[in-house]
Amino acid sequence: MIRFAWLLSCSAAVFGALALGHLACRPAEVELDLSGPTADWPHYAGSTQGLSYSPLTQIDARNVKSLELAWQHHSGDFSSGSETQSRTSFSARPIVPNDTLYYCTPYNNVIALDPETGAERWRFDAQLKNRKLEGPYPLVCRGVSYWREPALTGAVCEERILTGTIDSELIALDARTGKPCAGFGKQGRVDLREGVGQAPAWETYSTSPPLVLGDSVVVGALVSDNLRVDAPSGVVRAFDARSGALRWAWDPVPPGFAQRERAPGEPLFTAGTPNAWSILSGDAERGLVFVPTGNPSPDLFNAIRQGLDYYGSSVVALNAASGEVVWHFQTVHKDVWDYDVPAQPTLFQSAGVGGGRPAVVALTKHSFMFLLDRESGAPLYPVEERPAPQGGVAGEQLSPTQPWPTHPGPLAPVSVTTDEAFGFTPIDRADRREKIASLHNEGLFTPPSREPSIVYPGTAGGPNWGGAAIDEANGVAYVNIMRAAMVAQLVPREEFERLDWKSVVYPTELYPMKGAPYGVKRGPLLSSFGAPCIPPPWGTLVAVDLRSGEKKWEATLGTTRDQAPFPLWFDLGAPNLGGTLATAGGVVFIGATTDKFVRAFDAKTGKALWRFRTPYTANATPISYRLAKNGKQFVVIAAGGHGWSEAGDALLAFALPARAHLPPR
Repeated sequence: MIRFAWLLSCSAAVFGALALGHLACRPAEVELDLSGPTADWPHYAGSTQGLSYSPLTQIDARNVKSLELAWQHHSGDFSSGSETQSRTSFSARPIVPNDTLYYCTPYNNVIALDPETGAERWRFDAQLKNRKLEGPYPLVCRGVSYWREPALTGAVCEERILTGTIDSELIALDARTGKPCAGFGKQGRVDLREGVGQAPAWETYSTSPPLVLGDSVVVGALVSDNLRVDAPSGVVRAFDARSGALRWAWDPVPPGFAQRERAPGEPLFTAGTPNAWSILSGDAERGLVFVPTGNPSPDLFNAIRQGLDYYGSSVVALNAASGEVVWHFQTVHKDVWDYDVPAQPTLFQSAGVGGGRPAVVALTKHSFMFLLDRESGAPLYPVEERPAPQGGVAGEQLSPTQPWPTHPGPLAPVSVTTDEAFGFTPIDRADRREKIASLHNEGLFTPPSREPSIVYPGTAGGPNWGGAAIDEANGVAYVNIMRAAMVAQLVPREEFERLDWKSVVYPTELYPMKGAPYGVKRGPLLSSFGAPCIPPPWGTLVAVDLRSGEKKWEATLGTTRDQAPFPLWFDLGAPNLGGTLATAGGVVFIGATTDKFVRAFDAKTGKALWRFRTPYTANATPISYRLAKNGKQFVVIAAGGHGWSEAGDALLAFALPARAHLPPR
């Protein structure tokens, strides 16, 4: 009846308009809905659980197309790379814990804004010593964290912003003024290199926000784990939120590992262990910290790791009070592909999923999703140990089997054949078929060898640090997937030493793996035209029904725009890094792609509803908040590029106008 009434009124308007020589039929206008819930965004993913879900409903699937740019903020703290500064990636995810929005820049400045207007309230300059680092990766700060004194006293630093830096420091700032908290460490700073040992600045530093759980601040760090066998330790530590004193340290060595005698001045923590470079999550009720781990060193050769892969590519649950291991689940055995657990473990509980047990989602770069019991780490659904390819190089020690989840299955294809080679023309397709046929290719878990080997999904994912957004009420997870095959080759030491590092341009990488008999050459599998050899879509957004284990829908994510010249702009999907935000309004927001857009999709169907052209690629993860009953719901995302795109510094906030246009029902 509503549709029919609208059609009649619209038809009358059309005929009237035709008589006047213009068309007057327009979608209906409605005033901004102020009746729904309010919510802030106090943690990286909204909560320490990592759900990336907002309960807000003002923006919904019908009115999202009316979203407008409400404000933008530019820090000026970025670089495309120079003799004195490294290239940057602006991937920060802001927090909004106390009527203020906080975010960090790639050079670790911390900025506080008015969340309604974007006006700057204060800025802290970290005064980095290491603004220029070697290595293939752009500098990044993914976020900051917030802590408040439970019994507020009005004292300085009763509310704190905590951030890790490229200088390997943990800094505490007064949330109201941005000034360092003098009683925290040494004048507001804690040295994160203590006990780790000497290493160049670019081998280990903090990129992800600390986890604040109770009055503990838990931090891991990025480790460049392909440089040498004795890379800096992947230790995870907890510090007192008030004083900065060390509470505990988890050195990720296997149970019963024989520690050798350490000479005075030697590192306290074990070299070469798996590291936790991504985002941690926490369960305050159960007193658990969930750690996603990467590889031990070196990434692509296991034979000399001395068992240090025990906690590699795993989710590890630690006792929040002591740092002791409660349980761990390994997603890849003896990982020689760099298939880290790259995303924040997501804690959820949904009726009909695993008998309604408190659960953890572990996402992997090879597009697997493991659903685990939060208290024991046991899989909620069967995980099969399937035979894996063997061989590789002489002396290598590979696992004969690898774990495969059955609920859900892989979120993307995990192998590619010559028959699947994609090309824009017959000549192009023939070129790609020939390229695939020339490579060592035994499907997923093809072991690295002296011959170039296909790694698919690639070492950047599948999923990556963007992780999943989960709607607990409906038992649905939203995950963006990159489909980008890589080629990896183990190069004998003598031959590797003759290679010219400076001639290699990102995304192709050379890693020495010093102490191993091989170095590594690795890069994307591209045709002579510079396009992926695998079939599109090259980026997708997937909705997974966690109850059935099946995909609800899958949408192509991204276009070739900004990577190819006009008119070669095709809806083929795009490589993507960033994450999803799901809302109770039935909308999923995402940037992430190599084209300069932020997008909104219908959470039920996957239909594209809205997109906005951004000044730089938005390789970050959105947030949403609405702070007052008479206020607007905002969606905010950072747009500042990545290694594959132009560096920038735009923080963009979107909201509905006072009157929004609605399509007909």
